[in-house]
Amino acid sequence: MRILVVEDQAKMANFLKKGLNEVGYAVDIAESGTAAESYMAQGDYDLVILDVMLPDQNGIDTARHLRRDGYAGPILMVTALSTTKDKVNGLDAGADDYLTKPYSFDELHARVRALLRRKGSPNGGTMTNVLKYADLELDLLQRKVRRSGQDVSLTTKEFALLEYFMRNPERPLGRVSIAEHVWDIHFDSESNVIDVYINLLRKKIDAPFNKRLIHTVVGTGYVLKESP
Repeated sequence: MRILVVEDQAKMANFLKKGLNEVGYAVDIAESGTAAESYMAQGDYDLVILDVMLPDQNGIDTARHLRRDGYAGPILMVTALSTTKDKVNGLDAGADDYLTKPYSFDELHARVRALLRRKGSPNGGTMTNVLKYADLELDLLQRKVRRSGQDVSLTTKEFALLEYFMRNPERPLGRVSIAEHVWDIHFDSESNVIDVYINLLRKKIDAPFNKRLIHTVVGTGYVLKESP
Protein backbone atom coordinates (compact mmCIF):
# COMPACT_ATOMS: atom_id res chain seq x y z
CA MET A 1 0.00 0.00 0.00
CA ARG A 2 1.30 3.43 -0.97
CA ILE A 3 1.01 6.46 1.32
CA LEU A 4 1.69 10.16 0.70
CA VAL A 5 2.84 12.03 3.82
CA VAL A 6 2.32 15.80 3.52
CA GLU A 7 4.51 17.33 6.25
CA ASP A 8 6.95 20.25 6.09
CA GLN A 9 8.84 19.40 9.28
CA ALA A 10 11.68 17.17 8.07
CA LYS A 11 12.19 15.41 11.41
CA MET A 12 8.51 14.47 11.70
CA ALA A 13 8.26 13.49 8.03
CA ASN A 14 11.28 11.19 8.30
CA PHE A 15 9.93 9.70 11.53
CA LEU A 16 6.65 8.86 9.80
CA LYS A 17 8.37 7.50 6.69
CA LYS A 18 10.67 5.27 8.73
CA GLY A 19 7.86 3.96 10.91
CA LEU A 20 5.51 3.29 8.00
CA ASN A 21 8.29 1.66 5.95
CA GLU A 22 9.02 -0.69 8.85
CA VAL A 23 5.43 -1.95 8.88
CA GLY A 24 5.37 -2.49 5.13
CA TYR A 25 4.07 0.68 3.46
CA ALA A 26 5.65 2.52 0.54
CA VAL A 27 5.91 6.20 1.47
CA ASP A 28 6.53 9.45 -0.42
CA ILE A 29 6.94 12.81 1.32
CA ALA A 30 5.58 16.15 0.10
CA GLU A 31 6.77 19.24 2.00
CA SER A 32 3.95 21.57 0.90
CA GLY A 33 0.37 21.58 -0.30
CA THR A 34 1.33 22.30 -3.91
CA ALA A 35 3.97 19.55 -3.80
CA ALA A 36 1.27 17.16 -2.56
CA GLU A 37 -0.95 18.06 -5.51
CA SER A 38 2.00 17.47 -7.85
CA TYR A 39 2.69 14.04 -6.34
CA MET A 40 -0.96 13.09 -6.65
CA ALA A 41 -0.93 14.00 -10.32
CA GLN A 42 2.02 11.65 -10.88
CA GLY A 43 0.95 8.59 -8.95
CA ASP A 44 -1.78 6.48 -7.38
CA TYR A 45 -1.89 6.68 -3.57
CA ASP A 46 -3.92 4.48 -1.24
CA LEU A 47 -3.95 7.01 1.60
CA VAL A 48 -2.80 10.57 2.40
CA ILE A 49 -1.52 11.72 5.80
CA LEU A 50 -1.99 15.48 5.68
CA ASP A 51 -0.64 18.03 8.16
CA VAL A 52 -2.81 21.14 8.54
CA MET A 53 0.02 23.65 9.02
CA LEU A 54 1.91 23.87 5.72
CA PRO A 55 4.20 26.64 4.40
CA ASP A 56 2.25 27.55 1.26
CA GLN A 57 -1.39 26.66 1.83
CA ASN A 58 -3.07 25.00 4.79
CA GLY A 59 -4.09 21.38 4.84
CA ILE A 60 -7.78 22.31 4.71
CA ASP A 61 -7.32 23.91 1.28
CA THR A 62 -5.04 21.08 0.18
CA ALA A 63 -7.68 18.49 1.09
CA ARG A 64 -10.29 20.43 -0.88
CA HIS A 65 -7.97 20.58 -3.90
CA LEU A 66 -7.22 16.85 -3.77
CA ARG A 67 -10.94 16.03 -3.66
CA ARG A 68 -11.66 18.56 -6.43
CA ASP A 69 -9.02 16.87 -8.60
CA GLY A 70 -10.64 13.47 -8.15
CA TYR A 71 -8.74 11.77 -5.31
CA ALA A 72 -11.25 9.42 -3.67
CA GLY A 73 -8.97 7.61 -1.21
CA PRO A 74 -8.81 8.20 2.55
CA ILE A 75 -7.23 11.35 4.00
CA LEU A 76 -5.97 11.35 7.59
CA MET A 77 -5.56 14.94 8.76
CA VAL A 78 -2.95 15.62 11.45
CA THR A 79 -2.80 18.85 13.46
CA ALA A 80 -2.19 20.51 16.81
CA LEU A 81 -5.54 22.30 16.43
CA SER A 82 -7.98 20.32 18.52
CA THR A 83 -11.19 22.31 18.89
CA THR A 84 -14.46 20.89 17.60
CA LYS A 85 -14.62 23.65 14.97
CA ASP A 86 -11.15 22.73 13.67
CA LYS A 87 -12.15 19.08 13.37
CA VAL A 88 -15.40 19.94 11.63
CA ASN A 89 -13.54 22.16 9.13
CA GLY A 90 -11.11 19.36 8.37
CA LEU A 91 -13.81 16.75 7.90
CA ASP A 92 -15.91 19.11 5.79
CA ALA A 93 -12.88 19.74 3.56
CA GLY A 94 -12.72 16.05 2.70
CA ALA A 95 -10.74 14.40 5.49
CA ASP A 96 -11.89 10.94 6.62
CA ASP A 97 -10.26 11.05 10.04
CA TYR A 98 -8.58 13.60 12.29
CA LEU A 99 -5.57 12.95 14.57
CA THR A 100 -4.47 15.53 17.12
CA LYS A 101 -0.83 16.12 18.03
CA PRO A 102 0.94 14.87 20.03
CA TYR A 103 0.16 11.27 19.11
CA SER A 104 1.92 7.93 19.29
CA PHE A 105 2.98 6.08 16.16
CA ASP A 106 0.89 3.11 17.29
CA GLU A 107 -2.24 5.29 17.27
CA LEU A 108 -1.43 6.70 13.84
CA HIS A 109 -0.78 3.20 12.51
CA ALA A 110 -4.11 2.01 13.92
CA ARG A 111 -5.92 4.90 12.19
CA VAL A 112 -4.13 4.08 8.92
CA ARG A 113 -5.12 0.41 9.16
CA ALA A 114 -8.73 1.32 9.88
CA LEU A 115 -8.95 3.72 6.94
CA LEU A 116 -7.37 1.22 4.55
CA ARG A 117 -9.72 -1.55 5.75
CA ARG A 118 -12.67 0.75 5.10
CA LYS A 119 -11.30 1.59 1.65
CA GLY A 120 -10.97 -2.10 0.83
CA SER A 121 -14.46 -3.07 2.03
CA PRO A 122 -16.99 -3.64 -0.78
CA ASN A 123 -19.53 -0.80 -0.80
CA GLY A 124 -18.15 0.39 2.53
CA GLY A 125 -19.30 -2.84 4.19
CA THR A 126 -17.96 -4.71 7.18
CA MET A 127 -14.29 -4.03 7.76
CA THR A 128 -11.88 -6.89 8.33
CA ASN A 129 -8.28 -7.34 9.38
CA VAL A 130 -7.92 -10.48 7.27
CA LEU A 131 -7.57 -10.68 3.48
CA LYS A 132 -8.46 -14.05 1.93
CA TYR A 133 -7.95 -15.55 -1.50
CA ALA A 134 -8.30 -19.28 -2.27
CA ASP A 135 -6.62 -21.07 0.66
CA LEU A 136 -4.41 -18.07 1.45
CA GLU A 137 -5.02 -15.77 4.43
CA LEU A 138 -3.22 -12.55 5.35
CA ASP A 139 -3.81 -11.00 8.78
CA LEU A 140 -3.10 -7.26 8.57
CA LEU A 141 -3.20 -6.71 12.32
CA GLN A 142 -1.07 -9.64 13.43
CA ARG A 143 1.13 -9.46 10.30
CA LYS A 144 0.72 -13.21 9.77
CA VAL A 145 0.19 -15.33 6.66
CA ARG A 146 -1.33 -18.81 6.42
CA ARG A 147 -1.89 -21.10 3.46
CA SER A 148 -3.92 -24.29 3.77
CA GLY A 149 -3.79 -23.79 7.52
CA GLN A 150 0.00 -23.62 7.61
CA ASP A 151 1.88 -20.55 8.87
CA VAL A 152 4.13 -18.87 6.29
CA SER A 153 6.94 -16.61 7.51
CA LEU A 154 7.49 -13.50 5.34
CA THR A 155 9.81 -10.50 5.57
CA THR A 156 8.27 -7.02 5.78
CA LYS A 157 8.73 -6.39 2.06
CA GLU A 158 7.43 -9.84 1.09
CA PHE A 159 4.36 -9.21 3.25
CA ALA A 160 3.77 -5.83 1.57
CA LEU A 161 4.11 -7.42 -1.87
CA LEU A 162 1.65 -10.19 -1.03
CA GLU A 163 -0.78 -7.65 0.46
CA TYR A 164 -0.79 -5.72 -2.82
CA PHE A 165 -1.54 -8.92 -4.74
CA MET A 166 -4.33 -9.89 -2.35
CA ARG A 167 -5.94 -6.45 -2.58
CA ASN A 168 -5.95 -6.89 -6.37
CA PRO A 169 -6.74 -10.59 -7.00
CA GLU A 170 -6.99 -11.79 -10.59
CA ARG A 171 -5.85 -8.38 -11.83
CA PRO A 172 -2.58 -8.35 -13.83
CA LEU A 173 -0.11 -6.03 -12.09
CA GLY A 174 2.71 -4.38 -14.00
CA ARG A 175 6.18 -3.76 -12.61
CA VAL A 176 5.61 0.01 -12.47
CA SER A 177 2.41 -0.44 -10.44
CA ILE A 178 4.12 -2.91 -8.09
CA ALA A 179 7.11 -0.58 -7.70
CA GLU A 180 4.92 2.42 -6.84
CA HIS A 181 2.78 0.59 -4.29
CA VAL A 182 5.34 -1.65 -2.62
CA TRP A 183 8.43 0.54 -2.89
CA ASP A 184 8.05 4.29 -3.67
CA ILE A 185 7.96 6.81 -6.49
CA HIS A 186 11.78 6.94 -6.76
CA PHE A 187 12.21 3.17 -7.19
CA ASP A 188 13.65 2.03 -10.53
CA SER A 189 11.01 -0.33 -11.89
CA GLU A 190 13.45 -1.49 -14.58
CA SER A 191 15.74 -3.14 -12.02
CA ASN A 192 15.39 -6.86 -11.26
CA VAL A 193 14.55 -6.33 -7.56
CA ILE A 194 10.84 -6.91 -8.17
CA ASP A 195 11.52 -10.21 -9.95
CA VAL A 196 13.83 -11.27 -7.11
CA TYR A 197 11.12 -10.61 -4.53
CA ILE A 198 8.49 -12.37 -6.65
CA ASN A 199 10.72 -15.45 -6.72
CA LEU A 200 11.28 -15.26 -2.96
CA LEU A 201 7.52 -14.99 -2.41
CA ARG A 202 6.81 -17.90 -4.76
CA LYS A 203 9.22 -20.13 -2.83
CA LYS A 204 7.22 -19.52 0.33
CA ILE A 205 3.66 -19.15 -0.99
CA ASP A 206 3.62 -21.55 -3.95
CA ALA A 207 6.48 -24.05 -3.87
CA PRO A 208 5.39 -26.03 -0.78
CA PHE A 209 1.81 -26.41 -2.05
CA ASN A 210 0.09 -28.25 -4.91
CA LYS A 211 -1.49 -25.24 -6.61
CA ARG A 212 0.36 -22.15 -7.83
CA LEU A 213 -1.25 -18.78 -7.12
CA ILE A 214 1.33 -16.26 -8.40
CA HIS A 215 1.56 -16.35 -12.20
CA THR A 216 3.63 -14.47 -14.76
CA VAL A 217 1.72 -12.44 -17.32
CA VAL A 218 3.99 -12.21 -20.35
CA GLY A 219 4.60 -8.62 -21.39
CA THR A 220 2.77 -7.21 -18.35
CA GLY A 221 3.97 -8.50 -14.99
CA TYR A 222 2.29 -10.82 -12.51
CA VAL A 223 -1.16 -11.88 -11.30
CA LEU A 224 -2.60 -13.66 -8.27
CA LYS A 225 -5.12 -16.24 -9.47
CA GLU A 226 -6.07 -19.89 -9.02
CA SER A 227 -6.14 -21.01 -12.65
CA PRO A 228 -2.89 -21.42 -14.68
